[in-house]
Order: sequence, then C-alpha cells, then structure tokens
Amino acid sequence: MDRRHFFQSTALVTTGAVVGCATPGMAQSQPKTPFAVPATYIPIEGTDEMFPVRRIYCIGRNYAAHAREMGSDPTREPPFFFQKPTDAIQYVKAGTVANHTYPPLTKNYHYEAELVAVLGQGGRNIPKEKALEHVYGYTLGLDMTRRDLQRGMGDQKKPWEIGKSFDQSAPIGAIRKVAQSGHFEQGSIWLKVNGVTKQNANLNQMIWSVAEQIAQLSEAFELFPGDIIYAGTPENVGPVVRGDVIEMHVDGFPNLSVKIV
Repeated sequence: MDRRHFFQSTALVTTGAVVGCATPGMAQSQPKTPFAVPATYIPIEGTDEMFPVRRIYCIGRNYAAHAREMGSDPTREPPFFFQKPTDAIQYVKAGTVANHTYPPLTKNYHYEAELVAVLGQGGRNIPKEKALEHVYGYTLGLDMTRRDLQRGMGDQKKPWEIGKSFDQSAPIGAIRKVAQSGHFEQGSIWLKVNGVTKQNANLNQMIWSVAEQIAQLSEAFELFPGDIIYAGTPENVGPVVRGDVIEMHVDGFPNLSVKIV
C-alpha cells in the first residue's frame, strides 16, 4: 500500500475519539504495537464526525503590517512555512472559555489570531486555480507563541520550533464544511484581550491567499487529507499573562475564547 492510500484509509478511523483531546483511534487492521499513540481529531460542525489531523502547517508574516512589525519587508519576502505537532491542537467548544495553560520557559507569551483551512484532498504541485478544490472546510484558531524563545533562537540563527511547536500551542474551533460556508477571501478577523481590541483586520489583506498557500506548500511537500493550514495573523500581536481572557473572531464563525491559567 502506498503512502497516499495508507493515509486515506487510516485518516477515516475516528471510533473512540473524545471531543477536545487527542485519543487513540485503533483499527483492527493496524499492526500490533507495544503501546498506543494518541491520534488527534477536531469536531466537524453539524455532524457526529471528527476531522483527523495529519499535519499542521503555518505561514509566517502573511499580513503586510504584521510582517513590518516583525522586521520584514512584505514586498520582497516569499512565503515561508513552519509546522506544529498534532498534539499542539487544543479544541475549544463554541460558547465556552477554555482554560489554556501558560507554558514553561517563557516570559513573553503571545497570541496570533488566524483563519484555518483544512484539506480533504492532497497532491503535489497543485495549481493555484485548482487549490481551493482541495479544501474540506475552515475554522479559526490561535497560533500561540513563546516570543522570547522564538526571537532568541532566531538571533542565534537556529531553528525556532521551541517558540512555536509546543503543547496546546494551537487552540482551534470546530470545522465548518465548505459546502456550508463557501471560501473565505474577505471578512473581519479580530482578537480582544480582556475585552480590549488588539488585532483588527480583513482577510482580504493577506499577502498570500489560501489558494496560493496550498499551491506553494504542494511544491515542497506532498499534501494529504487531514493536513491543516494556519493562514497567518494580522498586526498587533502581543503578550498575555495568567488571568487574561482571549476572544477571537472570524466572520461566519462562533468566537473562540480561552483563559490563560
């Protein structure tokens, strides 16, 4: 069985999933192992199905003003991507305020509000004109960042996964199918901390659209169903401390809220 068919078959295994956390989904055809490795799922709005997460991609500096505040020139920089592990997912149910643990090692913990696209089809070298056909649905999410660690590693010209790719660094809402929502090329995206607006922009201000991101990613990686893409954050990222409540919004979705504990 080739890799594509392996992922297409195993990605459908959702029996036994518990909403909001990573739990093992074991199929009878899977090999015998000495222990179970948890799988990660996100609820699909309006159904009893769960979306299996394979890989999390994030694009950096995808709004011009944010690129500038991070010391980059948006007119010259090609798109770049990084990844988070699947256990970075923290599912947040609509209408709730989930506790989000302030992580270790940091003294400068930042929020980044983002639209998230999730893929139902994969492929290589996907043309931009066909890219949106691969999107299964959308949701909203936070790319939480240990900014001091990210910047420190960057200053040393070392990889900065430690600043981005840690436990529960990707709070996320339920997925809404494209058939219900259409595609998100414009609309308000904002974030508040303790009721005060910190980020406020429009999705049409993205430098690279979701279609362009998929096309670019598929040149570097073979994409698969279950891949998700955090599509970039607007300007005015900033710190939070224990006790702060983050509320983020993308037009068309219930707001996502977490309390830093």
